[in-house]
Amino acid sequence: MLAACGTAQIGRDFEIKSFESRVERGTTTKAQIRDWLGAPNNAGVAVSETGERSDEWTYYFGRGSLPQMSDTSFKYLQVRFDAEGKVRSYSWSGEATATQSR
Repeated sequence: MLAACGTAQIGRDFEIKSFESRVERGTTTKAQIRDWLGAPNNAGVAVSETGERSDEWTYYFGRGSLPQMSDTSFKYLQVRFDAEGKVRSYSWSGEATATQSR
């Protein structure tokens, strides 16, 4: 049973503006992303409509008060890599922002 009041937090916080100012598609490597953001919260594979496979790393951070969750905030970042381990694309969403893709 959850306590009547409490704060929940998941993931590690990250700054999306800092990420966007540094990342370059086709140039930035997995090692650089790991240096900037740490190990991903999740890793997997994305397969395109044409069957092309991409490694995909996911980062997220959320926090809020329990049980109402009225002050909840959540950030989510997915980074996809080409076969050479360089950033192919990324997408993110966060509090008070629309989903972005590059």
